[in-house]
Parts: sequence; structure tokens; C-alpha cells
Amino acid sequence: MLKVEDINLTDVEFWNGPRERRHEAFRALRREPGLIRFEEPEVPLVPRGPGYYALTRHADVVEASRRPQDFCSGRGAISIPDMPGDLHEFFGSMISMDDPRHAKIRRIVSRAFSPRMIQRFEDQVEAVAAQIVERVAAGEGTGDFVHDVAVRLPLKIICDLMGIGEEHYDTVVNATNVILAGHDEEFLPTGNPEEVPLALFAAGQTLKELVEDLGRRRRENPTDDLTSALVTANIDGESLTDQELGSFFILLVVAGNETTRNAIAHGLDLFTRHPGQRAALLEDFEGRVAGAVEEIVRYVSPVIWMRRTATRDTELNGVPVREGDKLVLYYASANRDETVFRNPDAFDILRDDVKEHVGFGGPGPHFCLGAHLARREITVMFRELFRRFPDIRATGEPERLRSSFINGIKRLPYTV
Repeated sequence: MLKVEDINLTDVEFWNGPRERRHEAFRALRREPGLIRFEEPEVPLVPRGPGYYALTRHADVVEASRRPQDFCSGRGAISIPDMPGDLHEFFGSMISMDDPRHAKIRRIVSRAFSPRMIQRFEDQVEAVAAQIVERVAAGEGTGDFVHDVAVRLPLKIICDLMGIGEEHYDTVVNATNVILAGHDEEFLPTGNPEEVPLALFAAGQTLKELVEDLGRRRRENPTDDLTSALVTANIDGESLTDQELGSFFILLVVAGNETTRNAIAHGLDLFTRHPGQRAALLEDFEGRVAGAVEEIVRYVSPVIWMRRTATRDTELNGVPVREGDKLVLYYASANRDETVFRNPDAFDILRDDVKEHVGFGGPGPHFCLGAHLARREITVMFRELFRRFPDIRATGEPERLRSSFINGIKRLPYTV
């Protein structure tokens, strides 16, 4: 049995190692009565902080999520070390804000997503998914499911929604790959650590400039896209600044593109590994697909963790927490908590406890704003795929992203 003292969640090799050992480590941590503290990762040009507590139990993740006044996001949610202001602002956006600023941004964004706009992009999801499947059927695929299918749907939906032209698709994908690269040398110059922050900043700047330029044009000549709705929205005298628009776009394209594409890629891998689950889904697709989508998200946890910081001396489910303590909410562990999920390591699309998962974040103000769209995209994509190619399957092991933050698949060979 794995001992707690042998577990190091900060070690890059922990995340590059076997997934089974990772789940075994989280099981061991969940059994511990208190909270386990780990050293922070070393990041170039950033002073090393005092460490962090790992929240691995479902109850702790849920409780910290629903108490933003005690466990805030504004000091950093997507990085364990305290990042420099520019990087924090670029990549955190709403995720790394607290009220009242978070409420302002969410209010403006929610107003921009009018019922008419929501209906339009929901209809568009079906059309885009059908186009993607038609390309595969016509023999235009590369043999890589991520490139041919998984990345295409969320990318086109988000870019079309914002009014970003197709000529910018590659730019958007390349920038998001860098931002969420983790420690993957394919996308980041990890051999020279001091270049990493510069590469991240450059990728964020690319996306920011792209949407800010579009925003300036839409203020002069609004259309029916989301960018126009965002730059012209005015609620009680409040509107988005250029900085807020740029940061929101980075969040939207990174979270909306990367996490959905990974859920779709993992989905094909899972249905290939578990033919009984594929058969159960195809037996009653419309009746079972909603549960299947939730189970994919629970089982793989595309976003592995988020950070919170204690705003005062308090307790978390009876465990003392001091002001300034960093807490890392491990969704990937909470989603395998045996006190909540029956046989949690089994992929089971018919499970009756799946709605307890925290794959889109825990309860509270930071629950994923795009969860509805993500569910819609995953549902429609698998409906189109299985309708046209009922025998579609992965033909090899997925090539996984080297990251402790995103449970990503870079490539997945497949056949129809």
C-alpha cells in the first residue's frame, strides 16, 4: 500500500507516471483525517511560496467552493505560486476574481448570452458537428481523432460565437496549447525555464490583441456576435474594459476549447476500452447520453484542480485553516471519492450518483459558466459520430499532455 509520506503532488514525475498510481495516491490522501501540506513547485522568476494544502475529499472541495468569502480566488486560482500581476490578470480572468468585480463581469457576460444567442449557437453545434463528420466520411481525416474531430467542434463554435474568422483558427489553437502546456516540452521551452513565462505571456498577448482589435471594430460597427454584445453591454453604468474583454476571451477560448475537446477525446478512448458501456449507450442513446456525458467528465476530470486562498483564520470541516493558507481543490480526487461514488474507479454511464461530480467545479460563484455549452457539444458530437460510424474506435494509446492541471490528450489514433 502506498504511504502518504511517499506521495509528492508537486513532483512532475508524479503526473507523468501511471494513472493507476495517481489514483492510489489520492485514495491514500483521502483516508488521512487532516489536510496534507506540500511544497510549492519552483517557477522561474517567482519567489517560492510557503506551500499548499491538498483538498482531496469530495466534502472538502465542495465546502471550500461554496464559501468564497473564506476561500477566495482573487489571489490566484490557476497557479499554485503567486504569479506576477500581468500573468495573473491575463490567464485568471473571472476564475481569479472575487466579488464585487467577479459579480460585475459575470453579470455583463450573462446578459450578453441572450436567449436568442444561446439558441443560435445551440443550433450551430449540430450543423458544425455534422460538417466534421462529413469530412471524416469523405476521407479527409488524418487518422488523429483529436485533430480531425475533438478540437474542431469547440474551436469553431467559440470562434464563430465571438466573430473570430477562420483565418485565425490556427493562431487560437496554437496559443491555447501553449497556455495549457503544463510541463509539456512540445509546446513550452521547458529546457530553458526562464523562457517559460515569456512564452506564456506572448501566447496570452496574441489572443488579447486579436479580440481587442475585433472589439474596437465592433464598437464602431456592431454585429450579432458575442463580441458585439460584450463591448456594447452596459449594466447600471458598467461595461467591459479592453483588458477585461481580452482576459475573458482568453478564459473562454482556453476553458471552452481545451476542456471540451479533451472530454470528447477521452470519451472515444473510454468507449473503446469499455465496449459494454458503448453498447449500453447505443441501446438507448437519447435516454442515456446525458448520464454518459456527466460520467465522462467525472471519470476523467478534464480540469484536475483549482486553487483557493484562506481570507481569515477559519475551519474547513473541522480542520483549522490559517489566513493566507493556500488550498488546492483536486477535482480529480473528489470525483473518485468512495464515500460519494459507488465503485468510483469504474466507468459506468448508468450510475445513479454521477450528478455529485465536481468536474465543472464545485458549487458557488465559480461553477463553470460554459458547462451547458460543453454538455451540448459533447452530446451532439457523439450523437453524430455514432449515428454515422457506430463502430468508430481508438486504435492505440492516447498521447497524453504532460500537465498536472489539465488531463489532456494530444493525439489519439482511430478508425471508423
